[in-house]
Amino acid sequence: MEERRNKSSGANFDFPPSILDEIQKNIEDIILNFDIPEANKMDVINKINFVYTQSRQISATDPLTGLYNRRHFEDNLEREFLRAKRYGNNLSFAIIDVDYFKKINDTYGHSCGDYVLKEIASIIAATFRKTDLIFRYGGEEFTVIITETAVQNALIPLERLRQSIEKHNFIYDGKTLGQITVSIGLTEITKECSTVHKLFDNADKALYKAKENGRNQIMI
Repeated sequence: MEERRNKSSGANFDFPPSILDEIQKNIEDIILNFDIPEANKMDVINKINFVYTQSRQISATDPLTGLYNRRHFEDNLEREFLRAKRYGNNLSFAIIDVDYFKKINDTYGHSCGDYVLKEIASIIAATFRKTDLIFRYGGEEFTVIITETAVQNALIPLERLRQSIEKHNFIYDGKTLGQITVSIGLTEITKECSTVHKLFDNADKALYKAKENGRNQIMI
């Protein structure tokens, strides 16, 4: 799993969302104490809240695909893992990797590669429930947190996804691309899965097996 971001001071420092929320609340309190008409106070607060909400959404979103990004993924996987452990809920987790993606870039160019990623992201988003969490993990990899679902039931939408991508007609710049497929590693929370890192590693190992065994398949 990705090394935690550098939290040292400097230009690359990232405020945790909880701190940003506290700063936002403090700003509201300051405005409420201004010596201006109440209607003006609420107008300013509403405008700041709108901008803040938009900024939070942008910071959590991958600009290419519109899916949640890797940073947002890390926060959510840990939260959902701890919640499932605490309440004894099922939780499945999948890593999806586009097969031979480098060949697509090398053959058709990176703009075509971006098109393929956006198309696949759209197919993934249409496949899962609103309660499931979908992310672009990085490069040609996507992750899905499938909430309150055992691994055998998680196989159903994932197999539907695999087939949908396999059959999808990818057309770029008027040209039909060759068949594009994905490999998927799938795992679930078990008693032996004691940490969120173990959960991620199990899915990663399953993905490796899927690729090693010929790609375009799901491995648990």
